[in-house]
Amino acid sequence: MGNMIEMPLWVLMLLVAFAAVTFASHFLFPSVRWFFRRRMERAVARLNARLERPIEPFKLARRHDMIQRLIYDPDVSRAIADHAKSEGVPENVAFEKAKRYAREIVPGFSAVAYFSVAIRVAKWLSKALYRVRLCHFDDATLAKVDRGATVVFVMNHRSNMDYMLVTWLAAERSALSYAVGEWARVWPLSRLIKAMGAYFIRRKSRNELYRRVLARYVQMATDGGVTQAVFPEGGLSLDGGLALPKLGILKYIVEGRDATTRDVVFVPVALNYDRVFEDRILVAADQKGQRRFRARISVVARFILHQLWLWVRGRYHRHGYAAVSFGAPLSLTEFRAERPGAKVEELGELLMERIGQEIPILPVPLVAHALLENGAMTRTALEKTLSDMVAHVPQAEMHLPCMDMAYCVEAGLRMLVGRGIVSDRAGRYSIIEDQRPILAFYAKSIAHLFRGCST
Repeated sequence: MGNMIEMPLWVLMLLVAFAAVTFASHFLFPSVRWFFRRRMERAVARLNARLERPIEPFKLARRHDMIQRLIYDPDVSRAIADHAKSEGVPENVAFEKAKRYAREIVPGFSAVAYFSVAIRVAKWLSKALYRVRLCHFDDATLAKVDRGATVVFVMNHRSNMDYMLVTWLAAERSALSYAVGEWARVWPLSRLIKAMGAYFIRRKSRNELYRRVLARYVQMATDGGVTQAVFPEGGLSLDGGLALPKLGILKYIVEGRDATTRDVVFVPVALNYDRVFEDRILVAADQKGQRRFRARISVVARFILHQLWLWVRGRYHRHGYAAVSFGAPLSLTEFRAERPGAKVEELGELLMERIGQEIPILPVPLVAHALLENGAMTRTALEKTLSDMVAHVPQAEMHLPCMDMAYCVEAGLRMLVGRGIVSDRAGRYSIIEDQRPILAFYAKSIAHLFRGCST
């Protein structure tokens, strides 16, 4: 034992390296993880003290544990067996496929990333790009929602800015969990989005095993009381108007729920903009009749650089108004009591109807609607037309800047003329013909509110 042993230097270095790794993995890393876990728990406790709806334990569970719980769930196990039988593959192969789906879907929520980074970025970006307005928010009614219920914000989908706006405006209530599509599965964006609690979905997947794994995750999150945000339309509006609801996620949320489970309370959320940055891309996709967005990174980079250049020169202006309106909550339990035997299709239609009623009226959509309906007009005629339009819908949610119709017309025309959508010829404003689809895109966002009204 006391004899000296000679060995090559590289062997000694290798032994030291193995010893260091063993020490770190068995003693150092667990201690560091415990330290940060304790700090996170204390931070979450402070957050929950000020949030109206505390972050549920389900959302804070370790991602690895959630994946294991999901893939060993009895419903998923049956789906794995069914897939193996139908595809003629061993069950262990089907199991690995389900595990891959679970890893893709399950987020890794970080309270620090959400409340310290995401909320601040969302607020800064929203206010830098728009004049943000909250048109309707019945705080007293929302505060009365059962604290044991799962709240689901149901929103129309106008722009990718929707995520930013609602995340920020709902920050005092709870942390939202979004379902996001394939566009966000790009590194490193995917890591950030998962840290914010969002989960990825393949909207067009027809794979039964995948859909059953996804359905079970959504149901587990709903059972766990996770506050969610859902776009029933399933994607961005291509023509500016409200689309028919796609019932996938909504169906997963409500199916199998009865009086013994948590109630689900749906909160309609309506958004509208004076400018949607993706408008030309969306209109082009609508004209082609296919949901394929050819947004090149060079176009996005050029737009950002142009805005920065305007800011440096002191000529930067925000892109009009962005408005959000929160409607009256709808309890799933009460809905079923009032409509026994109602199907999820009826629930989807009712929610879209309520969202439509809450769509904010803004200067650009209002001016766009008037020009499309009446053709070329002077500023004076526009002011009178818009006053008549607003008088026909007194119950609608609207933001008229300074409550001054003349200024509303000024704000709408400034945006449309500046973008080359409307021309100003000696004080008479008319539509530039090849820009008519863009103008229609904005007008359609509020057209349903004026249906049956003569202007």
